[in-house]
Amino acid sequence: MRYVFLVALAATSALATPAFAQDADPTFTGPRIAVLGGYDGIRPGSSEDSDLEGDDQTVDGFLYGVEAGYDIAIGSRAVIGADLEYSDSTGKVETDTADPEFFDFGRVSTGRDLYVGLRAGLRAAPNTLVYAKGGYTNARLNVRANDGTTEFRENFEVDGWRLGAGLEQALGPNAFAKVEYRYSNYSNANFEFADGAVSGDFDIDTDRHQVVAGLGWRF
Repeated sequence: MRYVFLVALAATSALATPAFAQDADPTFTGPRIAVLGGYDGIRPGSSEDSDLEGDDQTVDGFLYGVEAGYDIAIGSRAVIGADLEYSDSTGKVETDTADPEFFDFGRVSTGRDLYVGLRAGLRAAPNTLVYAKGGYTNARLNVRANDGTTEFRENFEVDGWRLGAGLEQALGPNAFAKVEYRYSNYSNANFEFADGAVSGDFDIDTDRHQVVAGLGWRF
């Protein structure tokens, strides 16, 4: 993940020329960090179905995490940047193991979520940035199952892509606040067993919706 982020950061740097830098406003430029919190919901996609407890198949939880990034201003209004995020969630669900079409999981809880990507935005006001983002996400679902005699604990690791949009407000020369919506789709997965063994990859269709707020600091 570190190398992917460095490549993304290099891409943003390559797009900024010295001429652009001379015209750039420093409000939304440079390195930044932020803490995040908000809503997290993950569920089977349109091509999949599973019988979760209750009628709603969404696993809801509270998202919390941190992000780091770097932004470069282009001219007086445009901004491009790179993001790196680590988050987790409190989402947890019990499943109906009587469903013969299901995986026979006893409990599924959301685990860590890694994201790396790019964003591009425009200043809607001197201290307000509206932006869109996109990139790669890798997440884990923590699985607990029981066959009647033995309890099993595995990690269900999923890969996919994320798109989002948000609004960032400068709060003075360094601090900022933001609100953001993100949609992720996971299409590839494998099992990581407790003994360290890893299964082969297989196809899935899982959707994730998140609405987060953040407080951060620019350096």
